Amino acid sequence: MAMHDNPLFSTAADFVNNTSRHIFLTGKAGTGKTTFLKYIKEFTRKKSVVVAPTGVAAINAGGVTMHSFFQLPLGPFVPVVKKFSSEGFTDQYTLFKNIRISEEKRELFRDLELLIIDEVSMVRCDMLDATDAILRYFRKVPHIPFGGVQVLFIGDLFQLPPVMPEMQWSLLREYYSSPFFFHSRAVEQAPPVYIELKKIYRQSQQSFIDILNRIRNDQATAEDLKTLNARGTASTQPGQKYITLTTHNHKADKINADELQKLQGKCFEFKGVVEGDFPDKTLPTEVALQLKEGAQVMFIRNDKNEERRYYNGKIATVKKIDKEGIRVVLADSNEELVLEQETWNNIRYSYNQQDERIDEEKLGSFTQYPVRLAWAITIHKSQGLTFQHAIIDAGDSFAPGQVYVALSRCTALDGLILRSRILPSSISTDPLVLDFARREADDQTLSQLLDKEKLDFKNLQLARTFDLQKLLDSVANYLQYLRGKEIPDPEGAAANARNMLHCVEELQKVALKFQQQMKDLLQAVQEEKLIERINKAITYFSGSLTEELLNPLDQHMTAVKSAKKIKTYLKYVRQLRNAAARKINTIQKVQYGEVVFNPSAVEIAVAQDNVSRGKAEKGNSLRETLSLLKSGMKLLQVAEKRGLALSTIEGHMAQLVKSGEIEITECMEENKVASILSVIREVQSLSMLPVKQKLGDEFSYGEIRAVMNHLQLLEKANNQTV
Repeated sequence: MAMHDNPLFSTAADFVNNTSRHIFLTGKAGTGKTTFLKYIKEFTRKKSVVVAPTGVAAINAGGVTMHSFFQLPLGPFVPVVKKFSSEGFTDQYTLFKNIRISEEKRELFRDLELLIIDEVSMVRCDMLDATDAILRYFRKVPHIPFGGVQVLFIGDLFQLPPVMPEMQWSLLREYYSSPFFFHSRAVEQAPPVYIELKKIYRQSQQSFIDILNRIRNDQATAEDLKTLNARGTASTQPGQKYITLTTHNHKADKINADELQKLQGKCFEFKGVVEGDFPDKTLPTEVALQLKEGAQVMFIRNDKNEERRYYNGKIATVKKIDKEGIRVVLADSNEELVLEQETWNNIRYSYNQQDERIDEEKLGSFTQYPVRLAWAITIHKSQGLTFQHAIIDAGDSFAPGQVYVALSRCTALDGLILRSRILPSSISTDPLVLDFARREADDQTLSQLLDKEKLDFKNLQLARTFDLQKLLDSVANYLQYLRGKEIPDPEGAAANARNMLHCVEELQKVALKFQQQMKDLLQAVQEEKLIERINKAITYFSGSLTEELLNPLDQHMTAVKSAKKIKTYLKYVRQLRNAAARKINTIQKVQYGEVVFNPSAVEIAVAQDNVSRGKAEKGNSLRETLSLLKSGMKLLQVAEKRGLALSTIEGHMAQLVKSGEIEITECMEENKVASILSVIREVQSLSMLPVKQKLGDEFSYGEIRAVMNHLQLLEKANNQTV
């Protein structure tokens, strides 16, 4: 599924990547919610983690459970700040009394930018409020929901609801309107923008889609039920492979065992390999997978090869088992293929202090053939799967949403067979869910909101750039770390640290005042004055941090590096030094609106950071960019290869074009060059602001500068010819 054929997919991605707004991403069955999650996980530049309410959902989403990541209480959480006496319940007092969060996890929480919660329909309101309380506390941002972390909620509230035992709800109803996540206090304080993916990829039969929509919205007609119940007398189609959807695990297991037993021939057992930590309850298929020739199986993973021969839920039949492996025949296409084993990873998130990023650490893995017996499966486990032929055997005891989940697994009505009638009482959608769904914004409102949120996010990022609190905390921690350390001249080192702490404290006071000035100038729409103030701030803060923090740390490391038994100490100091260098680098490559500030200053900062990592010195940087551009690489490819900002590479391009060392068409598309030249001639100005305003966001400041330099070079050559 490509973004260009699904505008809402693109809009939702834009909200995630370019705003700080919370998002509820939903959609009917088969609209691509899982695809969206994988897309964001792969392409977002924000520091993010993926969590889910259950172990199986977490493994499928490539993340971890909410309970393990946040150390959530096993029992209900009561959102009050007082000692709570009821046994088995946790309040905000006991939550932080009992929680044990490592320093590494605290760092991770503080740096987290995007929290993705998959299958949010099953997340209870109280667990979400416990998550909110933990993030506010450890990020030291108590007055903002989720401590300022953006949350992407993904799920379909019309499917299976959260589980809330009546005994627990009898107490929690005093604090919540319902168990649903959207009635958590955090979400009510900061409502997410509601985006529903519309394009259905699973079903194409419009009459069936209409019936499913009416069931989903609790509007099923007598005619709809008559049409569906007519499938109760339908018989299986010859040659087609059906899977039975039932209510309980033991029913599905019995059907699979009975059908396997009926097959003649030898039963083969394939033992999966569990390495490290991989809990049994999260296994996607059996450790000891028993198969016979003729067995009906279902793929439990999408084909990672380009052919995309199978998908999660695709039915197949085992044709041959021999020393060459397991050969299966795919349903419908009759294509044959030899199974290859797949590996699922159980991960945890760790904080990489050296590079200030969130890493995925593999705790364990499970390797097995990506299939399971598939004459039957539970409705619960069928969520997210697609079947072309299915038998629904659920009696008349459907839970809310279960009818919709079961029916919407099918691609068409004629592939569906009912083993029991669907009664009007079996179809129920919670009115609270329907009420929440009315918050969905129309396309025009979404577009206007996106523009506003993108501007707010840009301004928020600008304020964060000049916020030194994290660096201040790091220096304060260093001063504490020094106590009792056996290093040369410990008193001098402590005095040096106190001086650095004082300097950064003073800089942070200035930074807070500056942030307020920026806010005032933004509200007054005084952009020229804002740009002037930002340029001055870049020089002031980067210069002050270099003189008062970076240089003293470099001098200290040089003075003590020959001492013995201080390797660990030097590593700690170097991490602080690199954190300071990264902050300076971030400040020096500030972008705001149409202006990219001081590319040469960016080059200096990047070179300083590169020296600390043993990379090339700054004198070679421009030449390296030139070499890569000459080799045919695009600007973005050069930026990624060199680990530099795209704006820095564009600054290099502008300098190289100006010096005549590279032709503009070697590094920019001709149509882009022509468009910029056309606007320059139209506005009759070599001032970048009016040109950028006319061109819009598709063209960067660096590209405009490069074309202007190209134009000046042409005019200079023409004058010399004349």
